[in-house]
Amino acid sequence: DVYKRQLSGVAVGMVLFVLITRMDYHALSGYTTLFLIINVVLLLSPHLPGIGVEVNGGRSWINIGTQIQPGEFAKITMVLLAASVMARYGGRLTDLREYLKALGIMAVPFVCVMTQPDLGTGLVYLVIAAFALIIGGADWRFMVGTGLTIFLLCAAILIIDPIVDQIAGHDVLLKDYQKSRLMVFSDSTYDTSGDGYNSQQAKIAIGSGGLLGKGFMQATQSSMGFLPEAPTDFVFCILAEEFGFVGALVLLAFYIGLIVTSVHVARGASDLFGTIIVICVVGMWLFQILENIGMDCGLMPITGIPLPFISYGSSFMVVNFVMLGLINSVWVHSGR
Repeated sequence: DVYKRQLSGVAVGMVLFVLITRMDYHALSGYTTLFLIINVVLLLSPHLPGIGVEVNGGRSWINIGTQIQPGEFAKITMVLLAASVMARYGGRLTDLREYLKALGIMAVPFVCVMTQPDLGTGLVYLVIAAFALIIGGADWRFMVGTGLTIFLLCAAILIIDPIVDQIAGHDVLLKDYQKSRLMVFSDSTYDTSGDGYNSQQAKIAIGSGGLLGKGFMQATQSSMGFLPEAPTDFVFCILAEEFGFVGALVLLAFYIGLIVTSVHVARGASDLFGTIIVICVVGMWLFQILENIGMDCGLMPITGIPLPFISYGSSFMVVNFVMLGLINSVWVHSGR
């Protein structure tokens, strides 16, 4: 059943890839309000009674005959939203009021997804917005100010969280699992029966693969149940255990080729809208690749962010092929 669902995601994704490639991406320009509405509807749909599904304490899924994750599909409209917002400024945004307006519009999906809550997907939205601001020509002083504000807000949340929880008598700002993951990142010996265990088993799986790996379907850490969430969060560990350091390098070479080719497409786009679309997708992929592999190696906090084109999840697979279709549409329809 797992393989059937993944293959169905690939099949649907490939069909959408072809259709989106044939569609002229220029036709999507200027629909900022529509993309914003679609984002809000998708991200709030898990709260609807009857179709919303609660998984692991969060409401990120809906059941409409099949179970899907709207937050994944909202990544597509988030890219289009960010591109349509920033393309209006022609590559130069130096007015503070307009900057705050653009920032506010792109922050709406993040606020909506945090009602689920889904911090991992929310971080992806922030990365997409950041790349759109950079390529869209936002004044660097505004962006530095935004970055410092976010940093100070995060620091303030970490400081006041214990106080607020004590007053309220329950978790308010940060959940227990989020605190645990932060502690594991700062101290690998913390919570060896929970998130610390997951991190240790991930590193064991990667290290046990050696240079050439144990062979296809011979990964003992996942097959014997030592490695949790193996097909999704820690799928890189399976690959490293089965195919070793060489296999991991091959995967990284694939990603480098994908990123470099996409950047080449962005540079040849016929307009700023197309360039921002491609760079936002590139930024999203880069963040997911670095975060997923980094958390498997113990270099990044555990967030549950999947690995593009590799992690299990039919919704995730479809979205990656749609993103690839958008890039191909920019390439095909840029007067080449």
